[in-house]
Amino acid sequence: MTNFSLTPPEQPLAMPEQNFGAYFQDQACPALADRIPTSVQTGEATQGQVALWRVLAFSPAMAATGLLTWGMKDWFAADGFSILEIALLVLISFNFFWICFSVSTVLLGLWGLSQRPRALGRGRPQRMKVALLMPIYNEVPWYVLGNAQSMLEELHARGGVHDYAMFILSDTRDDAIAAQERASVEALRAMLPAGTQLYYRRREDNAGRKVGNIADWVRRWGAGWDAMLVLDADSLMTGRAIAHLADALARDPGAGLIQSYPQLIGAQSVFGRMQQFANGVYGLALAEGLARWAGHEGNYWGHNAIIRTRAFAACAGLPPLRSVFGGEKLIMSHDFVEAGLLRRAGWSVQFLPRIRGSYEETPQTLIDHVLRDRRWCQGNLQHLNLLNAKGFRALSRFHLLHGAIGYLMAPVWFALLVIWALIGRGEEASVLTYFSETNPLMPSWPDMSEPRHVLVILLIYAMLLAPKLLAVVALPMTGSRFSEYGGAGRFTLSLFVEILLAILYAPILMVQQMIAVLRTTFGLQKGWSPQARDGGRYSWRTLITCHALETVSGIALWSGILAGVVSVWLLPIALSLVLAVPLSALSGVPLQRFAKALLATREVHKEPRITRIARARRNRLRMALETVPTHRTAAE
Repeated sequence: MTNFSLTPPEQPLAMPEQNFGAYFQDQACPALADRIPTSVQTGEATQGQVALWRVLAFSPAMAATGLLTWGMKDWFAADGFSILEIALLVLISFNFFWICFSVSTVLLGLWGLSQRPRALGRGRPQRMKVALLMPIYNEVPWYVLGNAQSMLEELHARGGVHDYAMFILSDTRDDAIAAQERASVEALRAMLPAGTQLYYRRREDNAGRKVGNIADWVRRWGAGWDAMLVLDADSLMTGRAIAHLADALARDPGAGLIQSYPQLIGAQSVFGRMQQFANGVYGLALAEGLARWAGHEGNYWGHNAIIRTRAFAACAGLPPLRSVFGGEKLIMSHDFVEAGLLRRAGWSVQFLPRIRGSYEETPQTLIDHVLRDRRWCQGNLQHLNLLNAKGFRALSRFHLLHGAIGYLMAPVWFALLVIWALIGRGEEASVLTYFSETNPLMPSWPDMSEPRHVLVILLIYAMLLAPKLLAVVALPMTGSRFSEYGGAGRFTLSLFVEILLAILYAPILMVQQMIAVLRTTFGLQKGWSPQARDGGRYSWRTLITCHALETVSGIALWSGILAGVVSVWLLPIALSLVLAVPLSALSGVPLQRFAKALLATREVHKEPRITRIARARRNRLRMALETVPTHRTAAE
């Protein structure tokens, strides 16, 4: 095979580390006064409009939470408030706020989806050179390169005003895999249309992991590219989606980053299809609402987003971080922080959820999801160290705090579950009475079997289901039809199955997130590892070990319920926890026999062209590699 040069000439660009203790404004950023970019695809939005959307998102949640708290305070007021009662009220109110906030965000998204979308900007966009960056780490080479080939071919066939090139940025530590990577790139370059640019670089070490990988590219080649579109190893985007992101960035000189809404594809297991169905059916309404109230202060999810290269280099260099969680000096969940740094410097960060054709994959089993979630937990808890960073906008701090709280609530609710289960029943009341008057150390709680208390519990459950049901109502507004899901009957069956599975897996995920918080707190979580793209195969011994805490907790709850000393309201949670091991085994069961009958999204019933092409390209590249001898390659 011809020996190609796998990297272009270097065009260095400085990327200084930022100082979280000092304010920073990028002088190259256009003034943003009295201007908000077209961030939701519905025409130009003014600051007043975005302010109104934020009021409509946050105020109803705050009002509903206040009313619930006011109604519940009478439950405890008879004998005065104890510290435990105040803590319980605060926790319930806090949790209810986030539930209501999700509902109001979906309602805002429904209103947004009812509006006629307009094109982003007018006129021909300014020509840009766009680098598609795909960082990889011990991935299956032909799988990654098959996706890359399908995207490059689509872009070549589509043409357009922009110039594109793909960079495979390897941090692979295994020399055998690295040799396969190089052979895959060389084989692929021989297959691509003339003029298509594909490059490969393997670092000598993987200092800084993905953050360092991207920063290394910026410092070596960044000056030669106006924008970079960051991908994950499992990312797949249509040429149309890539071009729309590039056009949006080119037309808005004040935009530093534009995030697409990645849809989940490729799931074959019970758990993967549950996640994929939820993402495909409920996700867009929530995403549209988020885009509305975030405006030009959106967030970054680390992939399937386009970034202005010079803005990123000038504003988003990440320094080491002294963390109270786990002792990690590297910022793990870099994306939220980079979005905050861009916004701090004056650049807008936008979210365009209605650009279709942006895809990614999801873990296929519960254990694979848990392993990924532990890494995300470590990164999100680090963000607590940055809440007082100089110059961060209020909404950027909100994004950071929201991510951390999502994990910190897990151990709190587990502790409340234990307290609820242990405090027993009163002598004259139902099982739902928490404290006995014969115990002077504990307050006397009300009988929660009263109709008003049951109504409050039912209200909370209804609010939890409301975002899902509202999103179903919004489906026609997204351009979907129930016939695309196999008809109303199959869609309804899938909807009920997804809700049932979500209820069953929720307590298990709560316990696992608590474990993730503890692992991070005590420094037991050691950062990134490659994700099992096809789902791991786990023995019963592994399943039992992983879910031992859930199983023991479930057995304890069942014992208490059968003995009459634990509330029957905990029965659904007890059932889920005691079945944690078989439910985890169920999560990886393939659904080939029911592929189009159960938990099937529109992409399953009518597979997108890009995914069909990618699968064919992966198979062709794999066969090509079987006939090509690989050689050991040094890092470049």
